[in-house]
Amino acid sequence: MMQRPSARADRLAPLALKLVVAANLIFFLTFAAFLAVATTRAHGETLQACTGEDLLATLSAEDPARVAEIATEAAATVNGKGLLWTIEKDGKTSWLFGTMHMTDPRVTELTPAAKTAFDAAGTVVIETTEILDQSKMMEAMYREPELMMFTDDTTLMSLLSEGDRTIVEDGLAQRGISLAAVNKMKPWMLSAMVALPACEMARKAAGAPVLDVKLAEDAKAAGKALAGLETVADQLRAMASLPMEFHIEGLVETIKLGDRMDDVIETMIVLYEREETGMFLPLFRSVMPSGSGDESGYAAFEEAMVKARNRTMADGAAPLLAGGGAFIAVGALHLPGPDGLVEQFRRAGYTVTAAD
Repeated sequence: MMQRPSARADRLAPLALKLVVAANLIFFLTFAAFLAVATTRAHGETLQACTGEDLLATLSAEDPARVAEIATEAAATVNGKGLLWTIEKDGKTSWLFGTMHMTDPRVTELTPAAKTAFDAAGTVVIETTEILDQSKMMEAMYREPELMMFTDDTTLMSLLSEGDRTIVEDGLAQRGISLAAVNKMKPWMLSAMVALPACEMARKAAGAPVLDVKLAEDAKAAGKALAGLETVADQLRAMASLPMEFHIEGLVETIKLGDRMDDVIETMIVLYEREETGMFLPLFRSVMPSGSGDESGYAAFEEAMVKARNRTMADGAAPLLAGGGAFIAVGALHLPGPDGLVEQFRRAGYTVTAAD
């Protein structure tokens, strides 16, 4: 495993500068599940307990002014606080709930209010029901292999500069993976494969479901109807649509972070526990270096993976909301902001309020 720098500031600085790279992980961790399980089984002896540290706690001690700026922007984010929202119209009630695609018990344990809403719902809605059937997921992936693999003469190695190739090769070698073995894999798939903390991989290998899957399985066990808002292909196409340069940078920076990625995931979980959905994007934007070219890549990411998908989800949710009794569970980043689902539903004529 990669070693953490001994000095706290040395650990935090490079990680903070590239926290934006981690933003995409919250969306496609589910696609990495089968890769994570395979890697875990192959390298089970290297598994460790969760070691991540809350970066905001560290940043608060070292640069409180910066944290105050991030908090101010987060406070100004429309609907930036809360995971559970009540949706009402014409005497019919549904619920919107923000998830995190992780197996961590702090994430998968519903709050009493969320549990009450879930129990009251007749239909449970997640991003895509295809994640419940690995064969269907694989079928969807194989139907359009170009979304995940280079199907022409392009290779990952051909896209890496000499310096980046060394970083990627060394980082993969420390994980027992040769670059040659994954040379035809699109960089975003490889990023997902290597970014999961060891503790998360261990839980996945042991069969622990991410929150979305757990909600769907609980719904089926309770005899509730189950529906999805997207297909796996929709989500894969969204990731694949991003600029290749953005994906390459994301892979290199993820490799460079090594097991410091645990800190990124831990910080996300802490924010999720606080229901600070409006804090994620201001944090990522704040720590992004200016003039690096990342801005355009991040803008493309936010449009493809957040805003465009919000519109798709809102359209898919419309008939379910019309019937009432729907518990709609989607990634927490889809809730806040002027283009978030809370505002999308309000514009559709629903009264949407944060639940206690």
